[in-house]
Amino acid sequence: MKAHLKWSLKNLLKEIWVRATLYSLLGVATALLALWLNDYVPDSLAGKFGSESVDKILNILSSSMLAVTTFSLSTMIGAYSSASGGATPRATQLLVQDATTQNVLSSFVGSFLFSVVGIIALNMGIYGERSKVVLFIATLCVLCFVVYNLLRWINHLTKFGRLGETTSRVEKVTEAALEKHAKMPYLGALPLSQAPVIAATAEQIYSPKAGYVQYIDMDALGAICNQPDKYIYCLVLPGNFCLPSTVLAKTVGLSAKEQQLVENAFALDIQRSYEQDPRFGLCALSEVASRALSPAVNDPGTAIDVISRGTRLLAKYANERQDRLDLPVRKNCTQIYCGQATVEDFFDDFFTPIARDGAALIEVAINLQKSLRHLAETAPALYQAVAYGHAKMVVKRANAVLLVDEDKQRLQRQLDRFEQLVADTKHSD
Repeated sequence: MKAHLKWSLKNLLKEIWVRATLYSLLGVATALLALWLNDYVPDSLAGKFGSESVDKILNILSSSMLAVTTFSLSTMIGAYSSASGGATPRATQLLVQDATTQNVLSSFVGSFLFSVVGIIALNMGIYGERSKVVLFIATLCVLCFVVYNLLRWINHLTKFGRLGETTSRVEKVTEAALEKHAKMPYLGALPLSQAPVIAATAEQIYSPKAGYVQYIDMDALGAICNQPDKYIYCLVLPGNFCLPSTVLAKTVGLSAKEQQLVENAFALDIQRSYEQDPRFGLCALSEVASRALSPAVNDPGTAIDVISRGTRLLAKYANERQDRLDLPVRKNCTQIYCGQATVEDFFDDFFTPIARDGAALIEVAINLQKSLRHLAETAPALYQAVAYGHAKMVVKRANAVLLVDEDKQRLQRQLDRFEQLVADTKHSD
């Protein structure tokens, strides 16, 4: 359960209200800290900083922070709308979880509360002469912190929510998910395809609600299978949509309490997560390309850029898979069986929508052919068969809508090169 709690805590810390609350508490604590540090102020400094000088700075800080926070919130919402409309709504959650935006906005809120609490305490006469010195120094530190965050925010706004930057965010999280999948394609368990025949007496664990599988806590499942006669067969993967009638897993030799723990190891929610689901990232990238290829946008350049990004990701994934000669299995998951997302799934999620929506554009079709052939050359054993099948579908879709014979011939020549590559590979084998 530690991994599950760690994952839940990680998601909680991505919420903006959590950071805003922490910064707010820090701001209030900083303003009141002067009451406890006054004993450390030398007598020579006491009385040199009057209430009026500190009060003026705090008033300026409070009024400006309120305005800056309001403006920043409107800018943030505008960036979300831009990402949703220009890229894909699936990328919005990445902007919502942006650490820089959350830290900057939270610091503005915390600075505002610091100044308000300081003003109230000054007017109530809570601060003594020594405390005012501490408050003045704290105010200068907060002011420098605010200026730093303002400069940081200005630089961040120059790219926040832009199409290229949003696409890069999707690419980054997809790369991380693919890297995890390459290291542990079965989430650290044994392949479900190699599992012995599941006993007829196996208990079925049903989904407690409708939603997407976001995370499977393999450490928790491994802790349950701590005896030789206990087995768990995971029948769903992160990204699968489940209904209450969906069987999440089958178990053998587990008690009723342990079966409940198995159910708790599957985290479900109303939307997919990038964490353990590389297919979700590839789908999001293909949606960016499909939106760019829509008649309303008509931006084949963005689609070609996305094709290049996806090709890089899949090429890197192939290299990482080939570098691992063994099948990594967690030491406590030797009695757990799980399926995996296949390369066929990856290609269907990424290439099929782009080939469908870009069939009428010869430049998109040509780039698809080149990318598919490149992947087949990079990892023939892993990619060649599925890439060749998609290459033929690209030609078939394009021939159905292309009007110029010369374009069809150009595309066919690309496929002929691919067919020659396949023939050469078979001959070398």
